[in-house]
Amino acid sequence: MDASVRDNYIGIARWFRAWFYYDKLVTYGEVPWFGNEIQSYQYDVMYKDRDSRDVIIRNIISDLDFAYSHISATSSTGSSTLTKWAAAALKSRICLFEAAYRKYHGLTGMEYSAEDLYEEAAEAACLVKNDSGFSLNTARGQKGAYRDLFYSEEPVVSEVILAVCTNEAGGIFGEQNWWYNYKSYGLCWSLVRPFMNLYLMLDGTPYTSVAGYDVKPFADEVSGRDGRLAQTVRTPGFTYDGEAAVANIKDVSLTGYQMIKYTLDESKYDGGAKNINSIPLIRYAEVLLNYAEAMAELGELSDSDWARTVGALRRRAGITGGTESLPAVVDPYLQSTFYPDINNLELLEIRRERMIELVGEGFRFNDLKRWACGDLMASLPWTGIHIEEGLDAPVDINGDGTDDYYFTESDISSVSCAYRNIAIQVNRGDIGLYLESNPVSGYDIVYKVGTGDRYWYDDDRQYLYPVPAQVIRDYVNAGYSLSQNPGW
Repeated sequence: MDASVRDNYIGIARWFRAWFYYDKLVTYGEVPWFGNEIQSYQYDVMYKDRDSRDVIIRNIISDLDFAYSHISATSSTGSSTLTKWAAAALKSRICLFEAAYRKYHGLTGMEYSAEDLYEEAAEAACLVKNDSGFSLNTARGQKGAYRDLFYSEEPVVSEVILAVCTNEAGGIFGEQNWWYNYKSYGLCWSLVRPFMNLYLMLDGTPYTSVAGYDVKPFADEVSGRDGRLAQTVRTPGFTYDGEAAVANIKDVSLTGYQMIKYTLDESKYDGGAKNINSIPLIRYAEVLLNYAEAMAELGELSDSDWARTVGALRRRAGITGGTESLPAVVDPYLQSTFYPDINNLELLEIRRERMIELVGEGFRFNDLKRWACGDLMASLPWTGIHIEEGLDAPVDINGDGTDDYYFTESDISSVSCAYRNIAIQVNRGDIGLYLESNPVSGYDIVYKVGTGDRYWYDDDRQYLYPVPAQVIRDYVNAGYSLSQNPGW
């Protein structure tokens, strides 16, 4: 076989090995690295102890550098197969994670410093940014330039570097509607108000700088905001099966901010694996954010860098202010609510942008882990939309003249027939949906959890998963030992 053909396939295999080990790195930290096939009699290799983070990241970088240099494809029909750009993009993601993890968890004295890895992340992202030909999708299309990336059956190849592609003719379907719109499968996953407060106004100013922002009714709350908001959750004007529809608080959206980013707007796709919209795995937008964050951490982010990365994403969303130069004023709400230890204005805004642009794409948990911000999972309030009417009164949430909700502490069967089909029972027990009085006016939806359901150990053990006890026992039974993560 010709060497270039062979190395192309080796490069593809090494890309997948890097992806595999990245998952293990973020989950367990140190894991055994296996660079070669293991024979059944090689017990000393098979049962070796875990290798260091340096060994893992060094080999991941080697795999992805090889993949970038040897994968022959520079484009992919439908973004469905690997290209060299997928290798560079994945490298930027992985090196950014490990750089931040080492910086914010205080890991020092290692082969790779945080700065080394930020430089690797920036260089890999720069390859994609400058040479790949990918660009942000700006065509309004069917559902908007942002939502179309997640709504289309055929991936938007100008921006999507790699995707899981559906194929109705071939019987390959997704489960997005089933997950977000149907309680038999989904977990009532919905956004919370502190997150929603981060969407900027269209002029680029913080929403939380608007007088009375915390008591605005839903229709006013979502008006004049970053265009991605209305392409991410159900807002006034959203239609489902061709009719106006609001969040289904009664069954699947506990906060009133119901996700539409991955779903199709017809109920025929609910209740099973029926979706025909493809799912992006790697997008050019993420690479831009990887580059911006790495350069900001290195202290080298320029106005032109900002305009081409964060600024470009915000311009696509219809934002007009603050897109051409680095931020000059701190947003006190963003800082105090999410990142009180961060004073760098660029980093604060880049973190905001990652939250908004990449919401629901599987990055948030790892971002919180690498920034050592896991306590947000225990401290951030699970609050929802603001209601002026209170209990035992109909609520028209989207201002279209039709009553949408009727919150009550009573049994639904006792509610007037006129409102029974929209009635939602609240304020029962220690766990569940509450309607709490807002200190200024009206009421806020709050979801309460039981004691112990949201916890964070003081020793930070939860940044790494425990090595399964059964695996440790298997080692012992074979005459070997395997180390456990701290605290477990």
